[in-house]
Amino acid sequence: MAQDSDLSKSSDKGKGKAVESDKKADQVQKDKDGKPVVNGKKDDDKADSAEELSEEDQQLKSELDMLVERLTEPDASLYKPALEAMKNFIKTSTSSMTAVPKPLKFLRPHYEALAKLYDDWPEGDDKTSLADVLSVIGMTYSDEDRQDTLKYRLLAPTQDIGSWGHEYVRHLALEIGEAYAKRVAADESTEELVDLALVLVPLFLKSNAEADAVDLMSELEIIEQLPKFVDENTYARVCLYMVSMVNLLTYPDNELFLRAAHGIYKQYKQHTQAMVLAIRLNDIDLINSDFNDAEDPALKKQLAFLIARQRIWLTNQIQDTDDEDLKNCLGNVQLPTYFKLLGKELNILAPKTTEDIYKSHLESSRVAGMTNFDSARHNLAAAFVNGLVNAGFANDKMMLVENNKESWVWKTKDEGMMSTVASMGMLMMWDPIAGLDQVDKYTYVEEEQIQAGAHLAIGIMNCGVRLESDPVLALLADEDKLNHKNPLVRIGAIMGLGLAYAGSNNEDVLTALQPIIVNSAEEMRVSAIAALSCGLVFVGSSHPEVSEAIITTLLDEDRNKQLTDKWTRFLALGLGLLFFGRQEEVEVVLETLKAVEHPMAKATTVLASICAWAGTGAVLKIQELLHICNEHFEESEEKKGDELVQPYAVLGIGLIAMGEDVGQEMVLRQFGHLMHYGEANIRRAVPLAMGLISPSNPQMKVYDTLSRYSHDNDNDVALNAIFAMGLVGAGTNNARLAQLLRQLASYYHRDQESLFMVRIAQGLLHMGKGALSISPFHTDRQVMSRVATAGLLAVLVAMIDAKQFVTSSSHYLLYYLVTAINPRFLVTLDENLKPLTVNVRVGQAVDVVGQAGRPKTITGWQTQSTPVVLSHGERAELEDEEYISLSHTLEGLVILRKNPEWEGGK
Repeated sequence: MAQDSDLSKSSDKGKGKAVESDKKADQVQKDKDGKPVVNGKKDDDKADSAEELSEEDQQLKSELDMLVERLTEPDASLYKPALEAMKNFIKTSTSSMTAVPKPLKFLRPHYEALAKLYDDWPEGDDKTSLADVLSVIGMTYSDEDRQDTLKYRLLAPTQDIGSWGHEYVRHLALEIGEAYAKRVAADESTEELVDLALVLVPLFLKSNAEADAVDLMSELEIIEQLPKFVDENTYARVCLYMVSMVNLLTYPDNELFLRAAHGIYKQYKQHTQAMVLAIRLNDIDLINSDFNDAEDPALKKQLAFLIARQRIWLTNQIQDTDDEDLKNCLGNVQLPTYFKLLGKELNILAPKTTEDIYKSHLESSRVAGMTNFDSARHNLAAAFVNGLVNAGFANDKMMLVENNKESWVWKTKDEGMMSTVASMGMLMMWDPIAGLDQVDKYTYVEEEQIQAGAHLAIGIMNCGVRLESDPVLALLADEDKLNHKNPLVRIGAIMGLGLAYAGSNNEDVLTALQPIIVNSAEEMRVSAIAALSCGLVFVGSSHPEVSEAIITTLLDEDRNKQLTDKWTRFLALGLGLLFFGRQEEVEVVLETLKAVEHPMAKATTVLASICAWAGTGAVLKIQELLHICNEHFEESEEKKGDELVQPYAVLGIGLIAMGEDVGQEMVLRQFGHLMHYGEANIRRAVPLAMGLISPSNPQMKVYDTLSRYSHDNDNDVALNAIFAMGLVGAGTNNARLAQLLRQLASYYHRDQESLFMVRIAQGLLHMGKGALSISPFHTDRQVMSRVATAGLLAVLVAMIDAKQFVTSSSHYLLYYLVTAINPRFLVTLDENLKPLTVNVRVGQAVDVVGQAGRPKTITGWQTQSTPVVLSHGERAELEDEEYISLSHTLEGLVILRKNPEWEGGK
């Protein structure tokens, strides 16, 4: 109370002086119109404001005016108590959230006078204390050029910032960000701003404003210092916010954020979350070290499931461990067992026939007979549908029936035989041990197309699975097959190698395929498929030898004629896949491509560029691609090759936006404009891009639009729209889509090509009897599988000219989809990897980033017992705490551990 008594004494002493100083102020202060200003108010305003104020407010105003007065007097001993009283008024004032606190309102008119006082006062505690008050009053001046709150805060750095409240700290952070941007632009020192920001960060974290703390550090580019400020209570929310921001950041900030969050997760022993971020960074050394850091054997297996799901092959880890179970987890060997377990639980083990899918009896009777005639093309479609629908169940009524030996294969002809035999690979997916016995007999038949199909089947059934014995290399990489006189046999073996080793970075595959890429005597289609297979094997690794081999081929004078070939696109795609997700690193290749004078160079540049930025949601790249779609290309012979530039740009828009929800919404609108105003080659690619943006995610607005396009006057657009409908519904059994496709089968009953495409779409829709997905996103949609996206892209690049590839004789290219096919299940296991049945709640995932408290992460749930099927956008939670999950997300294969504190009951 000492300061109050000081003030009362001083007010008694100085009553006479106060009158004098009022008179002086009347004489001195005038505004720009020459009207006198008293206590910061004009004379003619004074009467009005006095009437508006309540008695209590009038008293507060008078007291504050008097305190300001004290500061203008020559007696320095009055300053400290006056400032303390002023601070006290401000700190203890309460007001509604929308109104300015009254003390600040009444002090604002004095602001300029106080600022002038500050300049006149000598250095000392009083001056610092005045700066502290000015910094707070400065909040009422929100003019951008005047960062007064920050200006005076920097002059009073020792004062307690937190005591002014949260709103003040936020305002200060805002001004720090603005000032930082100006100083960086002017190349001035930012050290004091950073120091001040680091004082604010703990204040934000303490008041649950993690987002503000992260935003401030992001703006000042000091995010790597965040780990030292978090504790066990705040790290989870901080990391959740940081990871959700990554899609909205540009390179290299996005990587910095992931690394900072990874460090925090490691610090707090959140191994699976750290591993997910290491996978997103595509940093093999980091993945290895995270894997080795986990000492708990069960946790190691859980991490192995995550790594195998992303198709990352840690060969050295498989060789170094004696634990057979761990080897199986790293190699995905048990996947077919767990998938069949799901089939048994859902009662879908019984094989389905093509008629179960077509449901011809529901088509109008007039055309039902016509869509079912027995022809090689119809039988080929049936082989695809049968392979897709029964995929992974190792059981069907067409290909694997004992007494029906080989009959279906001979109902097709030429390349159709190849695709039909290859469909056995789909049936035996992930189960090479049983599958090789089934396919083996086809490798010895006379028909070379059938041999080619058997090679492709071997690759398909090994896709995503890694056996220690590694049979595929021995079977497919030998000289006889890779140098076979029939190019189809060579293609079968090369495609098989690409699919089996996708994402493995296996150098032995490169040794086998590199000579084929650079051999100028080789047919372009064989070289191109070899380049594409290498792209799949080394996807996202920017492997120098592979890129050198492909660029050498593009620069090869002897091949100039060949480079106009329709197959060259796969050579370009192989190059693009090497830089998949590498962002800035692709610039070197783009510079090199400028030296290539061939027309394909421009299309290759676009393709490499879109692969590098896939799934990042980079807005500037999407704008660049929209500009490309805006150009008008003249059709002439010299420009051969340019016709692919725009379709690639359209696919690129979908590919870049697919990782980010807001971007997807925006891009779907753009596709509407491109369909209205785009040229024929652009319109052809739009349905494919729409399929790419929501694979296995049948949204009404997407498939209704595609359904309209499936009746387009341009048959190329219609074909692609039908295929995209299959992609959007893949593995979902969506009833509305099934109905639309049945109607299309009737509509196109006379058009063989369109009917074939409808059948493929129907097969995709019912893929794995509704238990499979081709979405490249997994682990709560946090991780995008490079291998899966690469396979989807390979099929879509072929589909740009569907009539030259898929609906003519190169339909086997559809099998590149295999890299994206995965069970969409949740299977819970005990620590010995035996299936464990527990109750889980499955519901629509809710975004809880930045929400207060402990919000529910799912809505509209149903309780089911595992194993369960998860649809797009669904999330599962354990019903009770009897078990502890070793993975932070319940998806795929999850190991549960008995909770030692569980008492039983609710």
